[in-house]
Formats: sequence, C-alpha cells, structure tokens
Amino acid sequence: MAYWDKLTGRGNVEDRRGQAAAIGGGLGAIGIVVTLIYSFLSGAPIDVAQILSQLQATQSTQQNLTNKDFEGADNYEVFASTVLGSTTDLWKNIFLQNSMTYPEPRLVLFRVATTSGCGMATSDVGPHYCPSDQTIYIDETFFVELQQRFKAKGGDVAEAYVIAHEVGHHVQNELGIMDQIQQQGNSNELSVKLELQADCFAGIWANSVNELGVFQSGEINEAIDAASAVGDDRIQQSTQGQLSPETWTHGSSQQRVEWFTKGFDSGDPQTCNTFS
Repeated sequence: MAYWDKLTGRGNVEDRRGQAAAIGGGLGAIGIVVTLIYSFLSGAPIDVAQILSQLQATQSTQQNLTNKDFEGADNYEVFASTVLGSTTDLWKNIFLQNSMTYPEPRLVLFRVATTSGCGMATSDVGPHYCPSDQTIYIDETFFVELQQRFKAKGGDVAEAYVIAHEVGHHVQNELGIMDQIQQQGNSNELSVKLELQADCFAGIWANSVNELGVFQSGEINEAIDAASAVGDDRIQQSTQGQLSPETWTHGSSQQRVEWFTKGFDSGDPQTCNTFS
C-alpha cells in the first residue's frame, strides 16, 4: 500500500454509488448516438444492445444500494479524492509555469450507470472522461474485472494510474488537443495517439508523487502492469482470441507501457508528444 497520507490535496469527488440512474423511458435514439460518438472519441469499446439491456436492469439492480450504504466518505472515496487532488497539484503548477489556468476536473463515482454530459456513463464503458462536463466517471468494480478477466495484478497504485490517465484526457481537453483531433477526423490512429499521450501524462503524475516518497519499492510496477493489461492486443486476445490491429483505439500493451514509462522517467510533458 502506497503512502497516500503524504498527499495533502483533495479533489472534487461526487459519490453517486447509492443513486439509481435517471433513465426515464430508456436511453433513446439521441442518447445512443451521443454514447456512440463519445465511445469513438474516447476509444472505449461499446455494445449498444448490451448497454440497453444493462440500463433496463439498472433500476432493479440499484434498489439494493441506497445512499445509506455510502454515507460519509468511505475508504475508496477518500483514496480517489486524494489521487485526484495530487493530479490537480501537479497540473496546476505545470499550467502556471506556462501562464495558463488549470480548471480542476470532477470525478463521479457510480455503480452500473449514471447520467453524464456525454449522455450515459455505464460500467461497460469503464473509467472514462467526458469533455462536455469536464468530469471523470468511474465504477470502481471495474478494477475487479481488470484482475479477474484480464489478469492484471491490481493494487492501489494501479487504480491511481487509471485515475491519472483519465485526468490526462482532461489536460488534453484544456490544451485543445481533443478539438484538434476532432477536426482531423477522429481516426483510430489518432485515437491511439490520444490514449498513449494520456498514459504518458499519467507517468508524469506518477513521477511527481514518487518524488514525494508515496510509492514503496517496486509499487510502480502495479501501474505498469495495469497499462499492459488494458492494451488493445491483450484485450482482443482475451475477448476474441485473435488480433485486429486495424481496429485498435488505445494502443498495444507494449506501447502503453512505453509511453507511461516515458512520462515516469522524465517527469516532463515535452516528452509526451505522441503526435510528432
């Protein structure tokens, strides 16, 4: 377990884990389109039929979870807020050095599904960032699946890496990089570069907290293992039994580890230009 108590900053975390998603009469055609567009921009794999089925079951599933189950700040909420706060400390300083202001992102914890500025956030999409409302959405049960289905080792540093990666997308949004990608046509190749840069930004964050003595010896390997576990090749091999590199949107395990390591080793955002 890393020494998170060495970090004093706290991020803006909203806990919706005891709330049922406001689905209304269903996701609807507009909601599906928004979800598909967001999925393409973020590179997250998505199955509309599966999402519809999941959303229909959300109300009954979450009847067993109430706000009382998540009253007060539990350990995970404190953890997420601490990690988010440390990313804010880092990027505020970097933006300030470049005469820019860094708007702090928000992080929403949820279960199964919740509303977002990009339409609907669901567990199937996994942790993701919505540029429309500058918010990260996480169902922390994702990390259980990461270990069970994709054989990741897990650990608190691995989970922190995922948060830092999503914050990396927020940084891209604030720097106008996401808008540039949209203007260039949102190809799979550009999506991969966007994701790898977010990995590199996560590595920069890891470098900053490592210098504060937060990680114990060898713990950075948890983040490296997580980056490898969510490589497109590893996921496709696990889910399809074959590789289709032309469909990759996040990069291979090797690429993800490489770019995270670049950020971690350098601590310099200038090393994260995946678009050159």
